[in-house]
Amino acid sequence: MIEIQPIQQAINATVIVPGSKSYTNRALLVAALAAGRSQLTGALFSDDTHYMCEALRRLGVGVEADEPGCIFEVIGNGGKIPVNHAELYIGNAGTAARSLVSYVSLGNGEFIIDGDPPMRRSRPISDLLDALKHLGVDVRSKFNNNFLPLIVRANGLKGGKTHLDASKSSQFLTSLMLAAPYAEKGITIEVVGEMKTPYIDITISVMNAFGVEATHDNYKSFHIEGGQRYRPRNYPIEPDASNASYFFAAAAVTGGRVRVANLSTDSAQGDVQFVNVLERMGCQVERCSNGIEVIGPDRLKGIDLDMKAISDTSLTLAAIAPFAEGPVTIRNIEHTRHQETDRIHAMVTELRKLGVPVVERQDGVKILPSTITPAEIETYKDHRVAMSFSLIGLKVPGVRITDPGCVSKTFPTFFDVLARLK
Repeated sequence: MIEIQPIQQAINATVIVPGSKSYTNRALLVAALAAGRSQLTGALFSDDTHYMCEALRRLGVGVEADEPGCIFEVIGNGGKIPVNHAELYIGNAGTAARSLVSYVSLGNGEFIIDGDPPMRRSRPISDLLDALKHLGVDVRSKFNNNFLPLIVRANGLKGGKTHLDASKSSQFLTSLMLAAPYAEKGITIEVVGEMKTPYIDITISVMNAFGVEATHDNYKSFHIEGGQRYRPRNYPIEPDASNASYFFAAAAVTGGRVRVANLSTDSAQGDVQFVNVLERMGCQVERCSNGIEVIGPDRLKGIDLDMKAISDTSLTLAAIAPFAEGPVTIRNIEHTRHQETDRIHAMVTELRKLGVPVVERQDGVKILPSTITPAEIETYKDHRVAMSFSLIGLKVPGVRITDPGCVSKTFPTFFDVLARLK
């Protein structure tokens, strides 16, 4: 457990945020598919990227890690999987689990993918399995419950046309897209349901950077030609915009100034647009090509908004909402009930524990201004709950975070960086 120490004065800080998890795990997989050596610089070293690297190594991919230098060297196999059996353990890394299902379908043999309890009971994957089965892939849930562990009996990926419900997670679509160039016929995917498109923009960005084109019709239909090949390269990873949101919010809630270096609002990461939310709440935002700066107001304004496109930052907003002068309403985030934990339930439960009046809805919350009662915050082993609720402790003494180590999923040094704010 860790108790957050309040900041007695307005923050004035420049912060370096580690590399993006979304970019790092996509780039690791794409580099594994390329033929030859790629170097990923500025990469994230965390639980999620560790699980991806270990899985790729078990599949015969050479991965060399320089953690102090934030560099991965990947020696790709040109779309071939040189082993005919592997048991892959991916912890609670949804990006790894989902992407690897399509990746191993390119091979020949039996591959088993398993993970932590949330992956076995609550994190969805059945819609991706249905799409792969339609493409002829022999994949099933070991216990026939549509969760991990999964068994893939691979015999190459023929490709063709399929349909996919991506409303629960855009990672399903990313999985199909990343492997598609190595399918014999390429893949055309008809998308059913509303999804978060910014993460698909990241996927397309990484594919393009390694030399593969993916086209789409207003995010409703995607086509990736077969026969394309990723080319090895040196690839820089940009900072993680979701993790930057906590430091922008720290400035907002303390009336201080925080600059996150090397991050641009031109980024394909949708969560970089969280600064627009803060701007509507009264913050000043300076956008530069080599960094973004947020200056907080004397008092934040209330807001009512749809956060589906940037839902990973909904917890960040929920944590600072009690300090606004009016209600904060967050809508259209029902899919977050199926992430590392039920995030709507988590924000409601922990805010009420702090004495904050909250109205819970199926797809979001309404949070009213209030005075905080110090409390011990349960994290539910969810890194975003831990990082978000720590922001309240910057304003109010006595806020204690249980299981702070859960932030190792995406930002192992988070509490060290937070403690250096001044």
